[in-house]
This record gives sequence, structure tokens and C-alpha cells, in this order.
Amino acid sequence: MSDARLAYRRIYRVVRRIPRGKVATYGQIALLAGIPRQPRQVGYALHALPGRSDVPWQRVINARGEVSKRSTPGTEGLQRAALESEGVVFDERGRVDLARYQWRPDPARALRPRLQDLRWRSP
Repeated sequence: MSDARLAYRRIYRVVRRIPRGKVATYGQIALLAGIPRQPRQVGYALHALPGRSDVPWQRVINARGEVSKRSTPGTEGLQRAALESEGVVFDERGRVDLARYQWRPDPARALRPRLQDLRWRSP
């Protein structure tokens, strides 16, 4: 397995751990996935997800608490709507209060597999 594919699998495993109603930053996911200082790699991995993936990609936002701009204009609204449906609130500037909504896992447990993670699934 290539290094990039292995990194993507680790990223997906971490993102699956973000609870409903919480968010994480790209940099936070990179750190927890063992690829510190590579938040863009997280973005690439999430962009590569197939449309019917069970990875809750919408829970990953940028370090300013914003939904990142996409290459296809207007698609940011889908992510915001998904987060709002989970109870995440945006302020008048379109930002999430990270002090309130940011997921703060125990780093030692962030990659520990759960039973449902042990089942094979496509990325």
C-alpha cells in the first residue's frame, strides 16, 4: 500500500471519530492521523471520498472556524447545512466557535480502532 493511501485511511479513521455536533480542523486531523503539518493532505483525502462515503467529511473545517472555499462555487453551503442540521451554530461572519464546538479527543485514543472501524469499507 502506498504512503498516500495509508495516510488517507488514517485520516478517514480519525474523521469517523468526530462526534455529531462537533468539528475538527484540517490541521488537527493531520496531527491525529500522524501526518503533522500537512492539513492540505487532509483536504485532498476528503476531496477524494466517493459520494456515498460514511466518512463525516462535513465535520472538518479550517482553523478560522470556517467552511473552506471549494473549486466549485456554492458547494460550501452543503457543508454548512449539514453541520447546522447537527446543531453546530455559525456566527454572523460564517464562523463556528471552536471553543464550543471543536472536538477534543484524547490523542492516545484518536486512532485506536473501534469495532465498527474493523469492518472493511471502501474509503
